[in-house]
Amino acid sequence: MENGMSEKIQLVIVTGMSGAGKTVAIQSFEDLGYFTIDNMPPTLVLKFIELIRHSQDNDKIAMVVDMRSRSFFTEIREVLDEVESAEDLDFKILFLDATDSELVARYKEPRRSHPLAPGGRVLDGINLERELLAPLKNMSQNVIDTSDLTPRMLRKEISDHFASQNEQAGFRVEVVSFGFKYGLPL
Repeated sequence: MENGMSEKIQLVIVTGMSGAGKTVAIQSFEDLGYFTIDNMPPTLVLKFIELIRHSQDNDKIAMVVDMRSRSFFTEIREVLDEVESAEDLDFKILFLDATDSELVARYKEPRRSHPLAPGGRVLDGINLERELLAPLKNMSQNVIDTSDLTPRMLRKEISDHFASQNEQAGFRVEVVSFGFKYGLPL
């Protein structure tokens, strides 16, 4: 490898249904020590990987690549083909999904419109997105249904799948030292 590293670069592309938890997922990867990027356009993925190859700072990268435009589907296929064939990358796709009813509920709460149905019915956008993302979901090595998961549960799920052994500590102990002016209280 050009950058002198003997290990492969760990690359996780986080994608999936809008509203399924990609923001929580990318924060979880950041907590695991990954260099993270949210909302990476597919056209920039390969350029970014090339920059990482020449840097010795980051060997674990997670990026959210999701659907912000219809050109996403033609672009992502080419990118994934090239990334999969790269020998210096340990590449995985994490696809987040949820039931239609849960996604509708998640959109109604903050009163946001779906990216594929601006000004229209949320369910129409969800149905179109599900249809367009089906091939990508089938390619994914990890599919997590977040319908019944709290953000904390999703973080644990991601940690279980992507943390290395030394990052999966069971718990952390913090000791705070303070003194008592007249000794320990009885």
